[in-house]
Amino acid sequence: MVSRHPDPEAFIRAYTALERPALVPELALWLAAEYLPIWQATEDWLEKNNVDPPYWAFCWPGGQAVARYLLDNPAMVAGRTVIDFAAGGGVATIAAMKAGAARGIGNDIDPMAVAAIGLNALANGVDVHTDASDWLAGPAASPEAGVVIAGDVCYEREMTARTMAWLRGHAAAGRLVLLGDPGRNYFQADRLQELARYQIPTSLQLENRGLRETTVWRVLP
Repeated sequence: MVSRHPDPEAFIRAYTALERPALVPELALWLAAEYLPIWQATEDWLEKNNVDPPYWAFCWPGGQAVARYLLDNPAMVAGRTVIDFAAGGGVATIAAMKAGAARGIGNDIDPMAVAAIGLNALANGVDVHTDASDWLAGPAASPEAGVVIAGDVCYEREMTARTMAWLRGHAAAGRLVLLGDPGRNYFQADRLQELARYQIPTSLQLENRGLRETTVWRVLP
C-alpha cells in the first residue's frame, strides 16, 4: 500500500509549521502545535500502530537549553566539530552551527527526526550533517568530535545508564561534553559541572508544568 505522503519531508511540512522556540527565538523550527494529532497522523502515514512518539516534532527543554548556551557562548564550539546525540529536530545542532562550529552532525535513530533536522537546518540557513546510526552500539568515544552535546536523554533507566557511559567516554577522551536536562526521572548530578540554568516555558500537553527549570551541565570523566 502506498502512503498518502511521498516522503518524510512532505509529511513534516503538512503536519507542522515553522515556529520560534521560546528560549531561542533566533531559530525557526518545523514544530507541531499539539501532541496527539501528529502522533495519530504518524501512525496513519506509516500505516502501523504503536509507533514511537514523534519527539522530533517538539523543541524539548534540554535541547533548547543547550542551544541557548551555545548561542550565548560561541567560543565553546567555534571552529570545532560538534556531534548532537539523539538530536530530535536538531535545535542544538543548528545553534552550534550558528555559533560558528566548523561541522555539526545531528544524530537520531528515528528517520523522521533525521528528515526534520535537514528541514530545520535549511530553514535556518546552515549546513548540518545527519547520522541515523546507533552511536551507543559503536566503539567508546566515537564518533570523533571536538564537542559532544545532548538534551533530554534521561527518561528511561537503561537508556540513561548507556547514554551517560557513552558521554563520559567522550569526556575521558578530552572532549567538551554538554548535557541539557530539566530534571528527568533518571537524571543524577554525579560528576557534572553546572554551567547555566534557564526557566523555559513549556506546553502542559507535554510537561506537568508551564515552566521547566533546565540546566546545562558539563559532563566530567
